[in-house]
Amino acid sequence: MVDFHATTIVAVRRGADDVCIGGDGQVTMGETSVMKHTAKKVRKIYKGTVLSGFAGSVSDAFTLTEKFEKKLEEHGGNLKRAAVALAQDWRSDRVMRNLEALLVAANHESLLVISGNGEVIEPDLDCVAIGSGGNYAYAAAHALFDHTDMNAESIVRESLKIASQICVYTNDQISVVRLGGEGEDGK
Repeated sequence: MVDFHATTIVAVRRGADDVCIGGDGQVTMGETSVMKHTAKKVRKIYKGTVLSGFAGSVSDAFTLTEKFEKKLEEHGGNLKRAAVALAQDWRSDRVMRNLEALLVAANHESLLVISGNGEVIEPDLDCVAIGSGGNYAYAAAHALFDHTDMNAESIVRESLKIASQICVYTNDQISVVRLGGEGEDGK
């Protein structure tokens, strides 16, 4: 598996009505240079009903997000079917196979990680994190999910803040998107 530097994405579902995804804003060129501090790596897609976030090569991630949106259209917004279709194409298509990124997608029913190895993973706990700071953010999100009454957005923000204090490829310029909420707030 490829190591993805320069980003951390966290998604949390606290029931069907509390779904949120967030990411830091750092874009790193190579191992030593920060090229951008305020990149937006999370957004709403498919008529505002699906949240998506990516880690990996930015151009590859944009390509995958566009292809994922097309799969959502083809499958009438069915997140799981669209994710499986994307993963199958990603694994079997000669050009797509070289794309280096991971996607997280969430809606009111599901939270998924989609990889180029053909994997579509639905985590046991309704929180997930990917990217270079993903393990730090996931540990924080897991603890906050299990041991607090914090809502999804608060868990996402705090998990990203914690990861930014540990991972050199994660910064504290956090963008968050909620289902049912108003767009990206960038706080």
